[in-house]
Amino acid sequence: MSKVKEFHPFELNSERIPQAFLMKEISLPKHFYIKTMGCQMNAYDSDSLAQAMIKDGISPVNTPENADIILLNTCAVRAKPEQKAYSFLGRMFSIKKENPDLILGVIGCLAQMKALDLIKRFPEIDFILGPRELGRFQEVLKTVEIDHGRIVAAGSNPAPLRPEHGKGYFEKRVAGYVSIMEGCNNFCSYCIVPYVRGREISRSPHEILIEVENLLTAGIKEITLLGQNVNSYLWDGRDKKWNFRVLLDELSRLDRLLRLRFTTSHPKDLSDDLIHSFHDIRKLCPHIHLPFQAGSNRILKLMRRGYTREAYLELIKKLRQVKPGIAITSDVMVGFPGEMDEDFELTLDLLRNVEFDSLFSFKYSDRSGTSAEAMNNKIRDSVKAARLSVLQDLQKEITLKKNKELEGKRLEVLVEGKSKRGGQLTGRTVSNKVVNFNGNNSLIGSLVTVNIKRSFLNSLRAELT
Repeated sequence: MSKVKEFHPFELNSERIPQAFLMKEISLPKHFYIKTMGCQMNAYDSDSLAQAMIKDGISPVNTPENADIILLNTCAVRAKPEQKAYSFLGRMFSIKKENPDLILGVIGCLAQMKALDLIKRFPEIDFILGPRELGRFQEVLKTVEIDHGRIVAAGSNPAPLRPEHGKGYFEKRVAGYVSIMEGCNNFCSYCIVPYVRGREISRSPHEILIEVENLLTAGIKEITLLGQNVNSYLWDGRDKKWNFRVLLDELSRLDRLLRLRFTTSHPKDLSDDLIHSFHDIRKLCPHIHLPFQAGSNRILKLMRRGYTREAYLELIKKLRQVKPGIAITSDVMVGFPGEMDEDFELTLDLLRNVEFDSLFSFKYSDRSGTSAEAMNNKIRDSVKAARLSVLQDLQKEITLKKNKELEGKRLEVLVEGKSKRGGQLTGRTVSNKVVNFNGNNSLIGSLVTVNIKRSFLNSLRAELT
């Protein structure tokens, strides 16, 4: 087996690499392929790496078989995406067997959580990079290419890789992401994110504004601000203190920005001031993703969520008072350790009470190192599966009902591109509903008004007015 080197924070820099090594002529890979799993933050990181490689003259390809470098951007929030990552790696190993010079890298949360285990278990992997090591990506790639060693870089000190926003990269896109902070301080009992993404660190508003301006110059019309908990954004500048509401106000003043969104919010930190931003800021889309996770106070306490069922429902009430018709989506899990039938019924009752527009639902799974992993009274998988099925059936009824209520209404849509349905365009309403309709490609990137003709579970069908 080839040597494995573990890079510690700030070890990779020009002062520690011999000058002759740096001056050696390098033949970098010519084509790359990135497979992204997980959340919008992972998508943002993949975009950043792609732009860095394009700047270095490495071109993207649509299939891993045609790549000289393959990156797998992983998620570790639940067991299912972890298993998907292993499955993808297995397929990539067969490609590398045919092409030994292929460089295979694993990045993201799973890379952080199981870095040394992955690199030792799978000799086909050339390097591992945790989320806070991505700023060292180009040096790591150069080192692998020259030294032919295997690298692990999974430190916790930030070395962010900011997008270059190279010319043409966003040419066919209408919506883009901007990270405003990294990490999480909440330490919910089931969640691995604080351990793999680290503690909360906010970016400077100056950096954020520059990145947003670059995206707008590239043709982006809608920006989604990203963070594990955007409500906690805080920056103490020389001129003033910035919280999330101040940042939203500042961004909304940008002329070329048509729409502004954010995700994700934590209920315990959703202030009245931020709630009122949905009324005060015209460009802020009336849609909030507000995870509730469970409808039982007993389970919420075990989860260490920091709020009660009653407090969550009060937030929903305030949101709908301030912005009638606001779309509310959420996350929920079933089968948390100790969850009894009556706890699950309280979760279903909360669904009926709130009537979410849509819901991300999943079964609880142990995550290594979390306090929930050591809890007793684990729920059998068959029970979790049965509960998840009941919950998802209920949410499907609610989502379809809410979508049906839109039939016959005129809605504004930001046209994002061609629909998967042949000959149609697709876009999203301010409430984040997907709309498909017939139209000319010249409409892509513009706001249009449509009449909703038919509603389905995951989309709406419409006609231009």
